[in-house]
Amino acid sequence: MPTLPRKNRTGHRAASARTFFGLVAFCLLSAPILSLPVRADGVPASRAASVKQFLHRAQFLGQAAPDDVHHVADWVVDSADNGGLPFVIVDKQHAKVFVFDKDGRLSGRAWALVGLTPGDDSVPGIGTLPLKAITPDMRTTPAGRFVAELGHDLGPLDVLWVDYGDAVSLHRVINTDPAERRLERIVSDTPAEHRISYGCINVPAKFFDSVVGPLFKDTKGIVYILPEVKPMSTVFPDYYLVGSNSAEPTVGANSVNTAAIGDDLRSLEHHHLAGIVH
Repeated sequence: MPTLPRKNRTGHRAASARTFFGLVAFCLLSAPILSLPVRADGVPASRAASVKQFLHRAQFLGQAAPDDVHHVADWVVDSADNGGLPFVIVDKQHAKVFVFDKDGRLSGRAWALVGLTPGDDSVPGIGTLPLKAITPDMRTTPAGRFVAELGHDLGPLDVLWVDYGDAVSLHRVINTDPAERRLERIVSDTPAEHRISYGCINVPAKFFDSVVGPLFKDTKGIVYILPEVKPMSTVFPDYYLVGSNSAEPTVGANSVNTAAIGDDLRSLEHHHLAGIVH
């Protein structure tokens, strides 16, 4: 057998070594991919596992908020439940409103006035009743997920309609009845002082003009009103604690046809009888 010159033997060994290590690297990189199981939805298990390591959370930018607000905001961002729209969280128990942009960054927070009586449901048909027919036990702010947009009341006042059919909106604090002391109540540190409205959410005028109005201009958004009687999972069926092993992100689980809802709102304008701020 002929002997290769020394130079050629060295080059041959170098080429063989490169080939060998290349094959080893290919096997090491390929083996996990080829051997990992694939879930029913077609997502490799490795990717599914990594989702939990990179959970998306709301950005409160150093501002304090109750735990329930943190949990719901994180769920909204992690699951993309807001559908790329700005969103608001109303915490009735602490009488606070938190407004976020479409990416989950806190745009502002403020004290709020809410329904006089604790409760998570509106009385059926309350949107068609005159105020004098609404008794104290009927003055509740409903809990739930609502597609909201800016609009007008029966007058020129602009409001953020939360539930047009039941005449629930988020608007500047009103002072039509001085005996209710709404301007004093809204700056009180005592949450009980903030229970006074007929169901609407009142916020400081400056907050509405500088935060709510600009963020919802020319777009719809989502308003999440937290429950105070019902369990969170009853009001928000797709809700989960971000980071919990009991649930995985369900992107788009609550996607809605906001255009269709906008049409519904406009159709209601023709027969809505009690669209006044309260």
